[in-house]
Amino acid sequence: MKFILASDSFKECMTAKEACVAMEKGIKRIIPGARCVKVPLADGGEGTLNTLVEATGGKLFKQVVKGPLGDNTVAEYGILGDGQTGVIELASASGLHLVPIDKRNPLITTTYGTGELIKTVLSHGIKKLVIGIGGSATNDGGAGIAQALGVKLLDKNGKEIGFGGGELSRIKSIDSSGLIAIDAAIEVACDVTNPLTGKDGAAQVYGPQKGATDEMITILDSNLEHYAAKLKEYLHKDVKNNEGAGAAGGTGAGLMAFLNAKKVSGVGLVLQHCRLEEKIRDADYVFTGEGRIDYQVAFGKTISGVIKLAKEYNKPVIAFAGDVHDTDLLYQLGITSVFGISPSGCTLKEALEGGKENLENCVYSVVKLIAHAAGFSR
Repeated sequence: MKFILASDSFKECMTAKEACVAMEKGIKRIIPGARCVKVPLADGGEGTLNTLVEATGGKLFKQVVKGPLGDNTVAEYGILGDGQTGVIELASASGLHLVPIDKRNPLITTTYGTGELIKTVLSHGIKKLVIGIGGSATNDGGAGIAQALGVKLLDKNGKEIGFGGGELSRIKSIDSSGLIAIDAAIEVACDVTNPLTGKDGAAQVYGPQKGATDEMITILDSNLEHYAAKLKEYLHKDVKNNEGAGAAGGTGAGLMAFLNAKKVSGVGLVLQHCRLEEKIRDADYVFTGEGRIDYQVAFGKTISGVIKLAKEYNKPVIAFAGDVHDTDLLYQLGITSVFGISPSGCTLKEALEGGKENLENCVYSVVKLIAHAAGFSR
């Protein structure tokens, strides 16, 4: 039997690679000779960098950059196996996990460090740069990135503004004459479709998880409106209502305006580089999973991409998650079955601590039934 193990990460519990390993252990407890093809996945957010580098035989590099609060942090970037494609995760330099809960404030957090990474990767002479923008701690519209790449955001006195979404209202003019040369095609790996401002915009939808109060959200949304107007005035780019402009606190808009970036599906990009389709063709079963399964699966999440590919080849897909909701939607998408891995009555802390073991045991139980039906149970 051939099993494709195509899992996303279980956030705060295990990486996509660790999840695939746990699945394999569960399978081989029942079918020791099973072929298990591990395909760790991501959707443009956390794990995208490692997934793409590993899938293509590329290289990872480390660099000291400014973190979201302006202090130094060590971030990573990658060059894929073709030697022509660079990959960055915004979260590595400007991620929410880098900011202690009591210091989360999108009025002051910056994407400057991500801009530093972009500058370094471009210096490798690459032809394409993929930027995964999930997991940001910021709401600065990508202004920090622009500042790191040589753009001057000037106030009424001709002085450069500071860092953070709270500074955007001070922009009087934009001087992009110092922007570094961009010879590579820029792709933003993102499945978020939010516009920059308004009720579905960056501040209103994602501000709270970054520490924004109601008062801050009002300020941030207004500031992004002002920022969008200045981008249109000085760069002649009207990006406010572009699909994905509101991703990562408006970073999508900034990348589109300053770097002519093109939004691409994070899931689609990863599936393509991992060559999942060709691996699925002769599989018997496809196992997938992530930390939480709910209605968002239908909106471009990793699992939906796996289901779609498996359906094309009429392969059964079984999903595993720590927390499962809205299973009817998954069945409508064409999934075969869904299983929650957490034991009944356990706390969130217990679920996270025992995640790998729980996943292995749940997979073991499912494969025991599969093996029995196939006539070679142990």
